[in-house]
Amino acid sequence: MSVSASHQPSAQPPQKKSSGFFNRLAGLPRDIARQWNDYLYVLPALAIMLVVIAYPIFYTVRLSFYSTPPNLAMADKVWVGLDNYRRILSSDSFRSVTWNTLEWTIFSTLFAYLIGLGAALVIQREFPGRSIVRGLLLIPWVISYVSAAYIWKWLYHSDYGLINDTLVRLNIIEHNINILDNIHRALPALIIANIWKEFPFAMIMLLAGLQGVPDQLHRAALVDGAGPWARFWHITMPQLKSVSVITILLLTLTNLNSFTLVWIMTGGGPAGSTDIWITQIYQLAFGRTRFGVASAYSVILFLVMLSLGYFYVKALTRGDRQREGA
Repeated sequence: MSVSASHQPSAQPPQKKSSGFFNRLAGLPRDIARQWNDYLYVLPALAIMLVVIAYPIFYTVRLSFYSTPPNLAMADKVWVGLDNYRRILSSDSFRSVTWNTLEWTIFSTLFAYLIGLGAALVIQREFPGRSIVRGLLLIPWVISYVSAAYIWKWLYHSDYGLINDTLVRLNIIEHNINILDNIHRALPALIIANIWKEFPFAMIMLLAGLQGVPDQLHRAALVDGAGPWARFWHITMPQLKSVSVITILLLTLTNLNSFTLVWIMTGGGPAGSTDIWITQIYQLAFGRTRFGVASAYSVILFLVMLSLGYFYVKALTRGDRQREGA
């Protein structure tokens, strides 16, 4: 007996899934109303965050539209609209500082990641004294930025620094050279110090990722005749994709907001050759007392870091979304 056409279920067009972010955002008030008693527990923390995070951000954005007087009387500030932003974006100093920031961030992040990956691959293996090597490699990370800055400032010293003395003794150079006082050498020298300080963090993150690479994949590839490089490129690196993205984003955010090392070692000099966004903001605000321009600079940096933070959260929660969809 055949089923009549009127009783046959009509084919429904596939419904397009709405964006997960906007879907969760639209349902947030409903979730709060349904679980209001749970939110009472985090209300004190939310209140503190509003006071110490949200309000300073709001005030900085608001101040970026004003011109502040030299006497710092905030009651006399003048509304200038977007003039501070136009002045920053059209200035030659902004272009040079942005270029320095890109060099600082890209090279510090790239080489800290690569050295951290190499160190993680080494200390993952069993060998005599591995615990000692692990401890030694962690020393740069546990040292404070202030201590690291003064250590490297002494190493780079043009008169009695260890680097100059070693190069002279090895006959690589004939006499001591200026490193931090040279506009061409200062920024690369700072990047080297920053890489030394940061690579242990990448090493720890990647070492944790290496622990999750299944051994059976390497054994199967070994049986198939794959060499060390093929196993590394086709098995290890794909398995480290998620942790690599998170590590690179965290290093990038750290380097964009890195102030202590640069300020102590060079103060942005010589002749602005090591000025990056964060040191320029400090000089504008507390050196030249131009709080309006400094606030506009801070908003630009905040937007860049907020964009990177979005990708970081997205990468961090990708695994959770995949498990929910499974």
